Amino acid sequence: MTETETATRLIAAAREAAAHAHAPYSRFAVGAALLMVDGSLVTGANVENASYGLSLCAETVAIATASAAGRLRDVVAVGVIGGAMDPAGRATGVTPVSPCGRCRQVLNEAAQLGGRDLVVHCGAAEGDAIATYRLSELLPQAFGPADLGIG
Repeated sequence: MTETETATRLIAAAREAAAHAHAPYSRFAVGAALLMVDGSLVTGANVENASYGLSLCAETVAIATASAAGRLRDVVAVGVIGGAMDPAGRATGVTPVSPCGRCRQVLNEAAQLGGRDLVVHCGAAEGDAIATYRLSELLPQAFGPADLGIG
C-alpha cells in the first residue's frame, strides 16, 4: 500500500470514529485511527466530560485501546481529523487538524516503545486536505520511556 493509500485509509477511519465523538461542550469532534504492524486499525473518538479536565482526546482513546489489547508497541502510523460539529453532530471543516501537545506526548510513548518515528496524517473533517508529518517533527526532543531507561 502506498503512503497516499495509507493516509486515505487512516483519514477515512478517523472520520468514521469522529461520528461517535461525545463533545457536547466544545462541539468539536475528533476522530483518530492507528495503523498497526499487521495492517489492522484501532480507532478512537474524543469523549468530553462535564468536569472538563477529565475529557479524553481521540488519539488518547485509540492509544489506550491499543494498549489494553497489548499492542502499544505495534503502532506504525496515525490518522487524525477534527472539526466543529454541525447541528446533526457531524464534524465539519476543510482545514487539517493535528494532535494537541498532550496527544503528541501520548503518541510518543507508543513510538518510543515500538522503536519507530510514527507517521502522522492530519486530515480535514471534509474534503481531501491531508498534511503528513513524522512525530519527531511535531514533538522534537521528546521526553519518553528511553529517558527513563525503558524501551
